[in-house]
Amino acid sequence: MTQPYIAMTNFALRHFPKESDSKSAGTKITDITSKEFVENLNRSFNSNGDAIEGQHPVICVENGYADFCKIAVSNNFTNARTGTLPIDLANYRYLRSGYSSRREGELEVLTRWFDLPVAPPKAKYLRVVLYSKDQLEKEHVEQEEGLFQDAFDVNASWGVVAVLGQLEITEEPMSPMTMMRNSLGMKEGGSGKEIDREAYKKAVEFWDTHALVK
Repeated sequence: MTQPYIAMTNFALRHFPKESDSKSAGTKITDITSKEFVENLNRSFNSNGDAIEGQHPVICVENGYADFCKIAVSNNFTNARTGTLPIDLANYRYLRSGYSSRREGELEVLTRWFDLPVAPPKAKYLRVVLYSKDQLEKEHVEQEEGLFQDAFDVNASWGVVAVLGQLEITEEPMSPMTMMRNSLGMKEGGSGKEIDREAYKKAVEFWDTHALVK
């Protein structure tokens, strides 16, 4: 391909501590660069943007929460550890809460996370959240920040906005607070997608018993 099908956004660099000073909780990758990460993903797609069956590392591509969102599901080809854990008797003492934002310029919101004394288990799967170029360009205009990591990526069809390391392959619900932020619109760091009340209730059920790992 003369241009990558999937590109790395500056927003998603929060998952690569060596390339970002973000302190947000969730999945972190330190053994490869963000550019190497998307190069691995792009090997799984042909020039038309169709997933190549059986091509490492992407297992499948799922529809996301809106028409501008897709999820590339892959085996974990990095050193990423799980970004979430269920709350149990052994780890509840390490739960912390506070106000934080994902990037500069966003309003801080109340979040909850584990501050563990040992590393969590290595993730078995990566669920890579992709937004269409059109959506990313709309959000770029509203948020007035760099869009893609590299100028070469400007013609990519999709951009990485999140990397979710998981122990299970099935989808973990988006956090209720992220749904709230999305509904506030692009000027507040969201996508503009209105809240789906049923999806919100399912998210509350999940995040009532789980927390992010910092």
